[in-house]
Amino acid sequence: MDKYFDNYQQKVLLETEAKRILLSKGIPTTKFQEASNIEQALQAADDIGYPVVLKSLSRQVIHKTDVGGVKLNLQTPQQVEQAFQQIMSRIKPIDPEVKVVVQEMIPPGVEIIIGTTTDPQFGPVIMLGTGGIFTELLDDIVFGLIPISEKDGWRMMRSLRGYPLLMGYRGQPKGDLDSLVEILIKVSELVWEKREILEIDLNPVIVGELGSVVVDARFVLE
Repeated sequence: MDKYFDNYQQKVLLETEAKRILLSKGIPTTKFQEASNIEQALQAADDIGYPVVLKSLSRQVIHKTDVGGVKLNLQTPQQVEQAFQQIMSRIKPIDPEVKVVVQEMIPPGVEIIIGTTTDPQFGPVIMLGTGGIFTELLDDIVFGLIPISEKDGWRMMRSLRGYPLLMGYRGQPKGDLDSLVEILIKVSELVWEKREILEIDLNPVIVGELGSVVVDARFVLE
């Protein structure tokens, strides 16, 4: 894993850089490929399999959703081509070096947020929260001191007001809770081992019936 950090000179990593670090730790992410032109984007979509998502990949544009840099549920090559052109037309005036990342479209599940930061008094802490449309409604966040144990991970998860959603609220399938706790522990271990990581923002993490997957990731390094 050290090789990833040796190569990074930027404080804020691209999504693909962050996901490669997560994968090196055994944390599951969406399948993804970078693309600089339409031909590469179409090939990536074929390799990954439809439907796919296209997202801008730029060091200048952090909040890509705000500027039209995310296109979801693309079902055909024509939609991928159109999405690529739309993203480039919006982002290229801001960042001439912009690329896109093509990633798989994950089936619906419960959206969760996992994050880390460094508290001046307590040191590194990890955050778990209910994501998606419930984020602002529930204001549902719990914290733990890093490193956390498996017991801590379960305690944090059960403390969420949104915990019933994970358990299969109103006939929905129960989420794979073991996989969510495993991600929490591995993120905790990663930050404990690599103190140059100042912040991690995994939003969302989709918790499904058969596992949990990181859909978007952001790292801030020291």
